[in-house]
Amino acid sequence: MAAARPTGSASGALCWQLLLTLAILTFACDACKTVTLHVPSKLDAVKYIGRVNLKECFKSANLIHSSDPDFQILEDGSVYTTNAILLSSAKRSFTILLSNTETQEEKKILVLLEQQTKVLRKRRSQEKVLIRAKRRWAPIPCSVSENSLGPFPLFLQQIQSDTAQNYTIYYSISGPGVDKEPLNLFYVERDTGNLFCTRPVDREMYPSFELVAFATTKDGYTPEYPLTLLIRIEDENDNFPIFTETTYIFNVTENCRVGTTVGQVCATDKDEPDTLHTRLMYSIIEQLPASPTLFFMQPATGVITTTSSRLDREVTDKYQLKIKVQDMDGQYFGLQTTATCIINIGDVNDNLPTFNRLSYEVSVEENRVDVEILRVAVTDKDLINTANWRANYTILKGNENGNFKIVTDPKTNEGVLCVVKPLNYEEKQEMTLQISVVNEAPNFASSRSTGSMATVTVRVKNQDEGPECRPAVQIVRIKENVPVSTKDIGYKAHDPETNSSSGIRYEKLSDPEGWVSVDENSGSITILRSLDREAKTIRNGIYNITILASDEGKRTCTGTLGIILEDVNDNGPFIPERTVIMCKTVMSSAEIVAVDPDEPTHGPPFDFSLEGVSDSEVLRMWRLTKMNDTAARLSYLNDPQFGRYTVPVRVADRLGQSLVTQLDVMLCDCVTRSDCKIPSPLRTAKGLMLGKWAVLAILLGIALLFCVLFTLVCGATGAAKKPKVFPDDLAQQNLIVSNTEAPGDDKVYSTNGFTTHTAGGFTQGICSTPGSGVKNGGQETIEMVKGGQTIESCQEAGHHHTLGSCKGGGQHTLDSCRGGQVEADNCRYAYSDWYTYTQPRLGEESIRGHNLIKN
Repeated sequence: MAAARPTGSASGALCWQLLLTLAILTFACDACKTVTLHVPSKLDAVKYIGRVNLKECFKSANLIHSSDPDFQILEDGSVYTTNAILLSSAKRSFTILLSNTETQEEKKILVLLEQQTKVLRKRRSQEKVLIRAKRRWAPIPCSVSENSLGPFPLFLQQIQSDTAQNYTIYYSISGPGVDKEPLNLFYVERDTGNLFCTRPVDREMYPSFELVAFATTKDGYTPEYPLTLLIRIEDENDNFPIFTETTYIFNVTENCRVGTTVGQVCATDKDEPDTLHTRLMYSIIEQLPASPTLFFMQPATGVITTTSSRLDREVTDKYQLKIKVQDMDGQYFGLQTTATCIINIGDVNDNLPTFNRLSYEVSVEENRVDVEILRVAVTDKDLINTANWRANYTILKGNENGNFKIVTDPKTNEGVLCVVKPLNYEEKQEMTLQISVVNEAPNFASSRSTGSMATVTVRVKNQDEGPECRPAVQIVRIKENVPVSTKDIGYKAHDPETNSSSGIRYEKLSDPEGWVSVDENSGSITILRSLDREAKTIRNGIYNITILASDEGKRTCTGTLGIILEDVNDNGPFIPERTVIMCKTVMSSAEIVAVDPDEPTHGPPFDFSLEGVSDSEVLRMWRLTKMNDTAARLSYLNDPQFGRYTVPVRVADRLGQSLVTQLDVMLCDCVTRSDCKIPSPLRTAKGLMLGKWAVLAILLGIALLFCVLFTLVCGATGAAKKPKVFPDDLAQQNLIVSNTEAPGDDKVYSTNGFTTHTAGGFTQGICSTPGSGVKNGGQETIEMVKGGQTIESCQEAGHHHTLGSCKGGGQHTLDSCRGGQVEADNCRYAYSDWYTYTQPRLGEESIRGHNLIKN
C-alpha cells in the first residue's frame, strides 16, 4: 500500500488544472472548431465540465457523436462525464461529430472514431498502471475480520515510500489502537513498513480505526507527507437478535374480522446494519391452545394478525404464542431468539341472558305494599360484572295498573319483583305477568333483540280489611240559602267483604265553619247554620268536610265530603276602588269598575246611577256614563273647586240586586294621580267644611291675639307704691298697647284671673278724668283682679298710655272712678308684686302657644 510521488510535479497531480481539447467536426459544412476546457485531473461520473456552442456552427445537425466514451455531449452543447476518470498531466482531446444523416462516409468516420477510442482506452489503462507503479505512498483500503483467530501478530499490509530508493526510511504509526485506546492493537515494523494486528477485535466496540503513517530518514527528515490509513473491522455474525420485551401482552375482541391487527413485536441486533447479520425474520413457533390456528405473524415486520373470525372468549379467553426472531434473513444457520406473546380475548355481548325457569308462581296478601315477592335468576356467558353481563328486567304485560315493579340486584344479577301498589282481592284474585330480560349493552348480533321471556303468576290472598271509603271524595250539591235543619245524604262508606254500608259508623273530623252535623249511623248531614258561598273556606265553590268511617272491629277509613254551594243572588255589586282621583288640569272624568261576588248568572251587566234626589247637588255636580257591562265613567259638571267630595253610586246586577258605594272623589290641581294631596275633612256634595289645618290656623290666631292682650294687662299692673310711678330702669320693660282699629262687638276673654271688658256705653272709668266719654266707636277697658281688688286703666281710642297714667290731649291726675279723689298708691301695685304674679303665667301661655302651633 505504499507508493512513490511522481517526479516533476510541484504541487500534486490531484490539484492540477488540465487542458481538455475538443475538436468539433461536422459534415454539414467544412468548418470545424477547437475548444479548450480547463478541468481538474479527477472527475466524477455525470460531472458537468463545460459547454460548447453548437448552434453557431451547425444549425441543422440532428446527430451528435463523441470519439471518447468517457464524455457525452447534449444537444445544448453541455459536456458531461459518463464515468469517473483520472486524467494525467498531459492534454486530452476528443472529437465531436455532428451530422444530419448517416452517410457511408460518416459511417467510416464513426468506425475510425471507435477504433481510436479503443486505442485511447488501452493507452489510459497503461498510464494507470504506470501511475500506480510510481506512486506507492498512498492509502490502500485495509480490513481485519472481527474476532479473528490469528495467528497473531496478524499481517495486514506493507506501507512503502519511493524515497526508500535514495534514503534509508524508517516507518511509524500512531492513533487509536496504537498509542490510544485500545493500546498496542496495531504496530508497524520500522524498517520494512509491515503492519500487524496483535489480537482479536470486536466490531461492535470498534467498527474501524484511522491511523497515521510516517516515513522519516535517519536524521529525522520527512520526505513524505503523513499518510492516513483506514482499517475497517469486518463484521462477524456474533450477536443474537434480542426482543425488546421477554413477554408481550396484546388484546383483541372476540368475533373480530379476519386480518385484524393484534399487535407488533420488535427485536434488535448489534451486528453491522444493512447486512445479512441484521436482517431479521419473525415467526410463530407454537400456539397454546394449539387448535385451531388463529394467528399469523408478518415475517419482516413482526405484526400479528388474526386468521379466523372464530375467536370466542366464552371458549378460550387467552392464547399464548411462542415467537422467534432469526437473523441472516431467517436462514437455518442464522442466530435466533424466542419470546412469549399472550393474547387476551376481549368480551363482546354475543350471548343473551336467559331465564333459568320459564314460569313462576307466587302469592301475596292484598293491601301489602313495598314488599318483595319473587326473585328470578338468569344465565349469561359474557364477562361477569360488565355491561355485557348485567341484566335489565322489564314487565311486558299484566302490570297495566302499576301494582308491580322489577329491579336488578347488582350483586347477584337477579330480578327482584316487588308490589308497589296495594292489590285488592275483591277486584282480582289472580294476575299473570310477562317479564323479559336483556343486557345493559346492546347485543352484538342484533340491537333490537327482545331477550328471554318468562311468565309469573301472582295469586292475591284475602284479608279481613276495614271499611273502604270509595270514592275518597264524594260530592253533594246544596243551595247556599237553604234553611237551617235541612238534611242531605252525606257520605257513604262500605265493607268490601259484604259490599254494604251496614254496621259502619261515621264521625265528623273537620268542619271549618261548623255548618253541618253528621249522623253517626247513616252518614247523612244536617245544616246547622246558614251557608255562605262567599266564605273564605270555600275553594273553587266547594266546602270540604272530613269524615271518619269505622266498623265494629275499630278499623277505619277517611273520606272527604265536598259540598258544592249553589249560588243564590244574595250579594249586590259594589265598587272595590272607593277612592277616585281626578287631576282637574288634565282630565275631566274617571273610570269606575264594579264587581259581584255571586256567580256570573247573577252578575253583569251592571246598571250605574247616582244616589240622590232629583234636585240634589250630587246630580248638579256629577254625571255617570256607562262604558261596558262592568264599568262606568264618572265626570264632573259646572267646574267644581279643588277638594274632596263624597259621591254615592248605586250599582245593580242583571236581576236588580243593588248596593250603594260611597266614592271618595278627590279633585286635585295635579298632572299625575300620585301628585294629588288634599287634606280632609271632605267636601260633601251639599256644602263646604273646614279642614283640620284651617281650624288649627284659626286657633293659632286666637292664641296669638290673647298673648298680645295679656301682655298689655301685665304692663298695667306694674305701678310701684312710691310717689314715683315707675323706676328709672323700667323704661325698657314697659308694654305699649296700641289700638289702631276700633273694637268690635262685645267680647269677653277670661284666663288666669284676668277679665277684659269692652263696653261701648261706659262713660267713666278708674283713672279717667271726669266726664271723659267714648270716642271713635267706644272705649277699651282692661281690668286686672288680684285679691278681690281691681285696677283699671283707661285709655282713649287712638292714644297711647303708660300703665298708671292717662293721656287725653293733656296731663291728668288719677281720680276716683266713682267721682272721689283716690290716692295714686291705692291705684297701683308694687312693681315686684306685679312681676312675681305675671311672669309664670306668661311663660305658661307661651308654651301653650308653641304646642298649639306644632299640633
